[in-house]
Amino acid sequence: MRESVSALIGLSHDFFLTGSFGDVSVVEQQVRTLRPEVILMDIDLPGMNGIEAVRKIRAFDGDVSILMLTVFDDNKHVLDAICAGASGYLLKKYLPEKLIDAIQEVRHGGAPMSPGIARLVITQLQNLPADNANKYQLTAREKEILASLSKGNSYKLIAAQLEISIDTVRTHIKHIYEKLQVRSQTEAVSKAINERLV
Repeated sequence: MRESVSALIGLSHDFFLTGSFGDVSVVEQQVRTLRPEVILMDIDLPGMNGIEAVRKIRAFDGDVSILMLTVFDDNKHVLDAICAGASGYLLKKYLPEKLIDAIQEVRHGGAPMSPGIARLVITQLQNLPADNANKYQLTAREKEILASLSKGNSYKLIAAQLEISIDTVRTHIKHIYEKLQVRSQTEAVSKAINERLV
C-alpha cells in the first residue's frame, strides 16, 4: 500500500514525496528533518500506531496537515484519530480516485473525509448533548461555522452555504479560535467534539 501511494504521488505534477516509511518509531526526527506540508498516516502500523504518532507530532507541530489513510471506519478509530489531531480521514478503498484531491483540500485548509466517515462524525456530533455550548460564549453564527468545520467543509464551501464571503468566514473562524483558545482548525474541531460544543 505504501509503495502504491508513493507511486500515485510520484505521478502527480503537483506534489513532491519527501519520504516514505514503514513505521513511526522515529516520527519526530523524520518530521523535524523533512518538514513536510502534508503527512499521510496509516493507523495500523507496527510498534506505535498511527493515532499515537499523530499525538506525538501534534505535541511539537500544530501546523502540518495529517491525513489518515486507513481501512478502519468504526467510531472509535475515527474519533480517536480526529481528537488526536488528524486533519482528514480517508478510507483506503477511495485512494485511487480521491487521494490527490484530498491532499489538495487539506493543504487549502479543508478537512477531507470519505462520505461514510463524514456521516459518522456528523451522527456522533448530533447525538452529543450540547451542555457546554455556551461555555465559550460562541454566537449562533460561530456555532454554525464550527459545526460546518467539524463536518470537514472548506472555507469556500462554508461561505457558499451561508451566503457570506470567505473573508467573513475567516473572521468568524479567527474569533472562534480566540474564544476556544486554539490555534488551528484541527484543534478547534477536536475541542468541539471533546467538549460537545456543536
